Amino acid sequence: MIGYVTLGTNDMPRASAFYDALFAELGARRLMESERYIFWGISFDKPSLVMIKPFDGQPASVGNGVMVALVMNSRDKVDRAHAKALALGGSDEGAPGERGDGFYAGYFRDLEGNKLNAFCMG
Repeated sequence: MIGYVTLGTNDMPRASAFYDALFAELGARRLMESERYIFWGISFDKPSLVMIKPFDGQPASVGNGVMVALVMNSRDKVDRAHAKALALGGSDEGAPGERGDGFYAGYFRDLEGNKLNAFCMG
């Protein structure tokens, strides 16, 4: 069920050097990256870890930049999961949609303010 977990960083070069070396030992590699994030893992159908600069522009800290991502097998399920979270009292953090490179995701916060997303590839 878990697709990937994000951890915030204020120093991407330092974080990427650490995780490149660590994950090389574990047989993982960079799967996707931009100026704001780097995904490491074996493949997108296995759990991954992402280092990210927080979207809100605030400094990364424990919690800010952390998100649980739930892998879905279709865009319809992403849409349904996002809608269900809002119906249950969660708040919208980004409507479902294409985010690039076949990545389709909807973002939300639970009742405690924890950030999650539902996503699929393709």
